[in-house]
Amino acid sequence: MSSQREITLPRDCDAIQIPSGHPLVLPAGMSVVITQSLGGTFTVATPGGLARIELKDADALGISPEEATAKIKVEGTTDQAVWDQLKTVFDPEIPVNIVDLGLVYDCQITKKDDGSASVNVKMTLTAPGCGMGPTIAADARGKILSLEGVGEAEVDLVWDPPWNQAMISEAGKMKLGIL
Repeated sequence: MSSQREITLPRDCDAIQIPSGHPLVLPAGMSVVITQSLGGTFTVATPGGLARIELKDADALGISPEEATAKIKVEGTTDQAVWDQLKTVFDPEIPVNIVDLGLVYDCQITKKDDGSASVNVKMTLTAPGCGMGPTIAADARGKILSLEGVGEAEVDLVWDPPWNQAMISEAGKMKLGIL
C-alpha cells in the first residue's frame, strides 16, 4: 500500500520526526504525502520533512487500521512466527524490513512454566546515531507482543558487530537495487 497523492489531515495527528526520532504533532489541515506504508506504519512527507505515523493514527490518512494490518497478522509463538513478525518492522527511510536489512542479530524464545513465551531480540541499526532506533525497537517489541502466547518481549539495541551492507539479505539487496 503506497500512495503519492496529497492528503490533508482532518485532525491533529501524533507523529515522529525522521531521522531525529522526536515526537511531534502534525496539525489538522496540513498536507502530507505518504512515501512509504509498510508493516502498519506510514512515512509521510510534510512541509517540514519526513515523519512517521503509527497505525493508531491511520484514520488521519484516510486508511482504516484493518486495511493497514490485513497483511501482517501472525499467530503462534514458533520461531518462524516471531521472525515473520520482525519482517513487518521497517526503517521509515528504507523500504526493506529489519530482518532482510540484516539488523536482527539474535532471537531467543524461552517457554515459561505458565505456558507463555518470553522473547529476547538483539538488533542493531544502520547507523549508531540514528534517532529512530528506540522507535524501531519499540515497533519490533510491539509486533512480537501481539503474537498469541507471548507474555514478555525485550528488544535490545547492540552495536557489535557493526552493521554493514554485506549483512543485507539477497532479497533486501534486490529490493534496494544493489545486487
